[in-house]
Amino acid sequence: MDRPHHKFWPKRLPHALTIPATSLWDNLATSARRYPDKAAIIFFGRRTSYAELQRQAEKLAARLQAMGVRKGDRVLLNMQNCPQLIIAHFAILRANAVVVPVNPMNRAEELKHYITDPDAKVAITTSDLAGEIARADAELPASERLSHLIVTHFTDAFDPEAPECGPLPAAWRDWLLTRHAFPGLVSGQVIGWNAALDNGLPLGEVTVGPADLAVLPYTSGTTGHPKGCMHPHRSIMHNAMASTVWGNGTAEGVMLLVVPMFHITGMVSVMHSHIYMGATLVVMPRWDRDLAGHLISSYKVTTWTNIPTMVIDLLGSPNFASFDLSSLHHIGGGGAAMPQAVAQRLLEQYDLRYVEGYGLTETAAPSHSNPPDAPKQQCLGIPFLSCDSRVIDPETLKELPPGEQGEIIMRGPMVFDGYWKRPEATEAAFIEFEGQRFFRSGDLGRTDEDGYFFLTDRLKRMINASGFKVWPAEVEALMFRHPAIQEACVISTRDAYRGESVKAVVVVRASHKGQVSEQDIVDWCRANMAVYKVPRIIQFVDALPKSGSGKVMWRSLQEAEGQA
Repeated sequence: MDRPHHKFWPKRLPHALTIPATSLWDNLATSARRYPDKAAIIFFGRRTSYAELQRQAEKLAARLQAMGVRKGDRVLLNMQNCPQLIIAHFAILRANAVVVPVNPMNRAEELKHYITDPDAKVAITTSDLAGEIARADAELPASERLSHLIVTHFTDAFDPEAPECGPLPAAWRDWLLTRHAFPGLVSGQVIGWNAALDNGLPLGEVTVGPADLAVLPYTSGTTGHPKGCMHPHRSIMHNAMASTVWGNGTAEGVMLLVVPMFHITGMVSVMHSHIYMGATLVVMPRWDRDLAGHLISSYKVTTWTNIPTMVIDLLGSPNFASFDLSSLHHIGGGGAAMPQAVAQRLLEQYDLRYVEGYGLTETAAPSHSNPPDAPKQQCLGIPFLSCDSRVIDPETLKELPPGEQGEIIMRGPMVFDGYWKRPEATEAAFIEFEGQRFFRSGDLGRTDEDGYFFLTDRLKRMINASGFKVWPAEVEALMFRHPAIQEACVISTRDAYRGESVKAVVVVRASHKGQVSEQDIVDWCRANMAVYKVPRIIQFVDALPKSGSGKVMWRSLQEAEGQA
């Protein structure tokens, strides 16, 4: 079949890439050799050079090996954005081990799975989160507990009193500046960040290559527990390199890094791609519109990958007129559609074309992206470098013509190897199509006459809240632990700002009727799950609709919510 999108392909680029036959660590080592004194990271005014980034990563790698971390071992990394996350990520890779990135919004009940499923024995975190990991660890059987926990304070990476620190959002001061006491581990040892790096320990050779497992990010689905996506060095390497060339990246680039690095987009399309090219990362621990405007203006940020709600928020700041966005030459993102009016304002006022993309944890972020010179608004774009993608009938598995809705499938070097310890789920996620192995996205879409892809619906049951993917089955599984909840069904509800929010339809046990309120349920959820998963709305009902086989008919509840 003809590939009409090729006529919109950036003329300077090939359709596929040959990736280096090296590990991801080699990207940092190469950039440090080329640009030793250049700023790799800027964090509240503190500049970390490429040489220093490499030195600290090697020190931490040596400590990990002394703790018993061996080739292929999985190490938990649970942090908000900060220099320590980047150092730890590359230290784990340098130790020939596997990074298990964890969303820092997860609570103790959720964290148990991230310790036991990958068989992690070492975790690295910040002091504000260490207590949650310790609580999760204490409730596990002795054989499944952590042996070591490395803990850092945010202020290990910057000086809030230094004049170059710049503005610190008032709401963040307690969070960033408090030096929390370290918790204890029931069966293991806790060590501080500076003590971990202060060593003269020997460091073994790099023994991993392109085919070895590098990163194990988790994604949920129709079952309750998240599944680990096995990404070898080669899949992350491809999309790091591809993101660089697709966005005209050079070593002179300055990226505002505010999308979370525990998420595949921030990890691959931002962190890894910019370390690969030797550019500078201006790191924000989380989103704040006025700080973002200040950093773009002060450091002449050239590139900004984001989710659309960040752009909307920045444009709505009462201080917006004081910000200078003139240095930006590339802006884009995904996770949710960019409203057409906002994209048009960026184009008319700043000559910036918002470049939307699409990808999944299973595809190392982008599998599709709009060509920077020919983007379409509210569009997934075209298949990315080295990617072959089609729209098929999910029942007959036949390719569909432009305009017809079907399931989006893809293959290419960015696709993961499979789900950790889940051979059945891996087998179900792939099909053979035209003699090749394609990944089934679970998303419904269509192409237009130009070969651009558009998202229309989902086969998978999933809620997209400001770019965060919420899987109802996982939330339901956690809610069933509440003593008052007999049954719960989680659906999406429209949200003017977040796009979608979480709603739970709940049947209360007879023994608790009249004793628990909607707010009680919300408060309990906040204490037991990541905040983005927490239902914003609780609806009490006497019974949930069920099929003849006894399954909850969630779709009928979702349709009723849509009509309402």
